[in-house]
Parts: sequence; C-alpha cells; structure tokens
Amino acid sequence: MSDPVRFLSAWAQALSAMSLYPAGHPTRERAIDGACEELEALFPGDEFLPFTFLDGEVLFGRQPVRDMRGWEWAARLAEVGIGRIEFERRPTREQFDGFLQEIWTRLTHAPVDTSEQRQLRDLGVRFGSVGLDLDEALVEAPPSVAGLELVDEVVTVRWLEGQVAAGQRIPLVEAEAVVRSLAVAMRSDYGMWLPLVELKEFDQYTTTHSLNVSVLSMALAEAVGLRPREVRAAGVAGLLHDVGKTRIPLEILTKPGRLSQHERAIMNRHPVDGARLIFQSDAQLDLAAVVAYEHHIMLNGGGYPTLHYPRPCALGSRLVHVCDVFDALSTRRPYREAWPQERTLAYLKGRAGAEFDPDLVQAFTAMMQRADVKVQRLEPDGALPGAATADPDRPPQ
Repeated sequence: MSDPVRFLSAWAQALSAMSLYPAGHPTRERAIDGACEELEALFPGDEFLPFTFLDGEVLFGRQPVRDMRGWEWAARLAEVGIGRIEFERRPTREQFDGFLQEIWTRLTHAPVDTSEQRQLRDLGVRFGSVGLDLDEALVEAPPSVAGLELVDEVVTVRWLEGQVAAGQRIPLVEAEAVVRSLAVAMRSDYGMWLPLVELKEFDQYTTTHSLNVSVLSMALAEAVGLRPREVRAAGVAGLLHDVGKTRIPLEILTKPGRLSQHERAIMNRHPVDGARLIFQSDAQLDLAAVVAYEHHIMLNGGGYPTLHYPRPCALGSRLVHVCDVFDALSTRRPYREAWPQERTLAYLKGRAGAEFDPDLVQAFTAMMQRADVKVQRLEPDGALPGAATADPDRPPQ
C-alpha cells in the first residue's frame, strides 16, 4: 500500500472513531495517533504536496491515487466544500487533532468559525474549495486603449495550444503573461474596456474564444466583487477552459453540419481531457482544472460530463460557463451566424436558474449594459470570413 493510501485510510479511521467515541477515549486517541504517524511517514522531508478531491478522484500533488478512486470520504468532503487540503508544515499531534476537529465540524454541519485564516495560522493546514492564488494584483496603469492590438496574445495562445497538442506541459509563465496583458488592456481611465478578438479563420476559433472568455471572466469576476488575485485566477481559468479541445480533430471542430453521435462523444470528452492536461502540468492550476472539467455542467446537473456525485459546481466554473456561452453565441461559427448581444443576453436570462447561476447572469447582463463598459472588437489578423450556413441544432461548445 502506498503512503498516500495509508494516510488517507488512517485519516478516515480517525474520523470514523471521532463519530463513535468521545474525546480522550483510548480507541479514538489510538486512531488519531495512527493517522498522525502515517502523515509523518508521508512527508519525511520539507516538501508538502496537497490532496485534491474532484468528483470521486483523489490526487496527491498532481498524481491520481488510483486505489482511492470512488473513496467515500472524498465525496463527503466535496459536499461540504472541502476540495483541497494543503499541509504547510508538519503539524504537532495537538495541531493534527485540531485539524481533524475542524474537518469533523464541517462534516457534521456543526457551528464553525468560518475564518480559514485562523485555521492556517494555528494548524499549519489549509483546506477549503479548490482555488488558485496568484500573488500579484491587477496592474492599475494601463496603456492607451486607442490603437490597442492583441496580436502578440493571439500568437502566444496559438503557440501554447500547439505545445499542449504536441504533448508538452502547459506553459504557465506564458499563460499568466497573456492574462496580465488582457487585464491591463481592460483597465482605462474612462471605464472598463472589453477587448474581444474577432474571428478570422474558423480553425482559430479555440484561440480567439479562449482569449475572449478570459477577458469576460475577469470582467465578471470584478463585477461581482472578487479580489484582484481571484479576478486574475478567473482569467487564467477562462483562458484554459477549452484546452481539452487540442485533442479534438480539426474537422470535427470546424464541421459545418450536425455532429454524428460518434463525433459528439469525441467533442464531449474535452472537459475531462482538459482537466487531465492541466493536472498533469507542473503549474499550480488547480482552479483552472476544475473549471475545465465543470464548465459545461448546468446548474440543474445537466450538461456534461455527468457527475457521479451530484454537487454544486465551483463559483469559477459557474462564472466561466456564463462567459463561455455568451462568447460562443456571439461568434460566427461554421454552422451558424453570430447572435447579436441582445439575443444572447436574452438566452442567458431565459436559462438562468436551470443552466446558469441566476445571480451571475444578472451581474453579467448589468455589466454588459452599463454605459461605462465598452466592448471593443479587435481584428488583429485581418477581416472576417464570409457568411456561414446556420445550424440551429448545434449548441454552444
């Protein structure tokens, strides 16, 4: 049995003992001692890898713990908003006991001090929903919006997609550089600008769509009051949400007619492929992986992939979902014309509460209709292609 499996098994035994025996009972204390000892064996040095729980999967660092797939406690933890656990240092026996108490309090829905910062300082453990914490704040001194072009960003994202398609890891430095540039371009002394890239060729759709969803996701994250580092995290997640499409043949992505059942199955694999590609990278992209996996899952549980354990999707996934569908419908595709903004916003509002988070739809609609938010369509690669044949049976992808 591998060390992660031994620790998780001992940890589950300790939690079970806490449900059966009061504090100080010998059986309970032995179970906690055993889990603490397995944690010591798991981290003999100074490197502390995180545990991530995602739809029945358990990951230790970036590697799936295959023997723990479908682990009952992973689903229980996810249900109470614990998708990730990070040990910042080796806890003492007393601190480990306190950590177990915090987890058990959440699992039993007992009153809890929700200040996670208190947990981090006292226990040396971070736990909660999956997220990406970028250190730098948004740059507040943007260049002039006049004459703005995003040629370098388009080229960089095309290169990034090529690297991933060739089997390379996701280059985080370049992804963050693109998001930083988009964040700068959004800010203006005259209000919020949304520099959205127009489509020149249909085989560049994934590139332009990813850039646009990144911009829209940052704008919406800011509109709902998220902190600057969370805004940038949403931008990175939006940029990488469709990275799984690098595994889809171009003839399927650009097919003008209705997809066959086989082609639809291939298309529907891209969220799982995207999450796997992100988790396999060396980058700290846990939120982006969750968003890649969940961005086609509807509020009512529909969509794809089908969740083995029904649960609410992460805020980042619900946020990117709104921006993803807005840009998909607003862009000309081989199988239909672009929708005007009014029709697209009406579609979002009509499906709020079923497919989309109604609060996010309301915030997105208000943002797009505010006078101080200006949408600027850029054509860094030239003119748009000619008209395409509409196919109303093809949903946004």
